[in-house]
Amino acid sequence: MSIFVLHLFLTKRFFLCIIKKFCEKIRIYWKKVEVLNMLVILIRTIVLYTLVLLVMRGMGKREIGQLQPFELVISIMIADLASIPMSDIGVPIFNGIIPILGLLIMHLMISLGNLKSIKFRQAICGKPSILIFRGKIDEEVLIKERYTINELQERLRGKDVFNIGDVEYAILETSGEINVILKPEKRNPTLEDMELSAKYEGITYDLVIDGVIQYDNLNKLNKDYTWLEEEVSKFGFEPEDALIVTIDGNNNIFCQQKGGRRCQKK
Repeated sequence: MSIFVLHLFLTKRFFLCIIKKFCEKIRIYWKKVEVLNMLVILIRTIVLYTLVLLVMRGMGKREIGQLQPFELVISIMIADLASIPMSDIGVPIFNGIIPILGLLIMHLMISLGNLKSIKFRQAICGKPSILIFRGKIDEEVLIKERYTINELQERLRGKDVFNIGDVEYAILETSGEINVILKPEKRNPTLEDMELSAKYEGITYDLVIDGVIQYDNLNKLNKDYTWLEEEVSKFGFEPEDALIVTIDGNNNIFCQQKGGRRCQKK
């Protein structure tokens, strides 16, 4: 009897040991699977992020507030299509890549149609609406665009117009932005109004940024590295040691040395 009990005890311990080892292997296996899944998700994220970045770059340089309705719809759909295969490894990554590329092609086709046809452009993007015409609020247009007086005042305040009576024209653009033309007596005076002439300014070119020579801008100015080195050396350092070097339309040079003083040449 004691031998049978001992045998049963040893057998039970043996099976418990096997089960314990099996559970440990299962735990190690699932840990490896989780790490592998995380790596797959990371790779998918990098691939889809790069793709979406290239697609959005190909769509142009508009800001979110300047997107046309079809551009906004495509942007939202791209974000949704990219998020699904990015987080769910059970979904093939091409299920996200192909539709995103399809949306890019659709966007390019619509953009081409907008360039070629005014009627197509108006059908897709709409037309600007004049909310205030010659100082008078057009109620019919407000109703059509579902704009309230309070919303109109809020958008005008965003344009630094706090008195609606100062507005000659208020135009609701197809992007949803409102542009305002003030009455003549409410506009800021210009040099032309005061019969004054202005000195030509031109634009400012970056010649050095973080020690990197901007050769494209040097070529636009018909200058070379020798000229740049000569000008910057007047301030006691080399172009590669400059944080920034710029030149404006009047040949005024501004530069600042890395970790040093700023200089300006008239």
